[in-house]
Amino acid sequence: MTDDVGLLRAMAHPARLAILGRLQTEGPATATECAEVVGLSPSACSYHLRMLAKHGFVEDAPARGDGRERVWRALQRGWMLRDPDDGELTPDLLAAQDAVIGIVLDEARDRLADYLSQSARESSEWRTAASITHTVLLADADELRDIGARIAEILEPYKVAFRDAAEAPTGARLAEVHLRLFPRPPRGRKAK
Repeated sequence: MTDDVGLLRAMAHPARLAILGRLQTEGPATATECAEVVGLSPSACSYHLRMLAKHGFVEDAPARGDGRERVWRALQRGWMLRDPDDGELTPDLLAAQDAVIGIVLDEARDRLADYLSQSARESSEWRTAASITHTVLLADADELRDIGARIAEILEPYKVAFRDAAEAPTGARLAEVHLRLFPRPPRGRKAK
């Protein structure tokens, strides 16, 4: 995605991330349709959509029907956080990244909890397909980077942003992968 503090601050709002996610996974929508996803009023969603547009995340989509509704679409099919190319991670950039990451992790945890609370009602096929894995690795930075790249390569053809729903198998559903590759701090060093 970006190492721009202003863009990150624009994203660092749960409603904006939810709206952006809605537009990226399900396609163009009105503020009213986005309001159904985020639980806000259409006027509040309109404000958040304008903020996302101001920072280049969304734009007006072609009108539908009689053209009286304003339809929005995502400009990016996904996003990622990264350190700046020059390696200078400023306090402002770190705080903005932390805010976005915190919201993303909170929402991911909530969706996982929602799944777990109703998983008994899923078919055996879906229950056995789902998995939660926790593994501790012993790897250097190059190996960790390689692991991430190999996993990304495996996931790429299945990403909802790029896969044509008409070409997916019958019964395909949205599914999530929460992957976190990070080095643990050395023993004795506490996070500040």
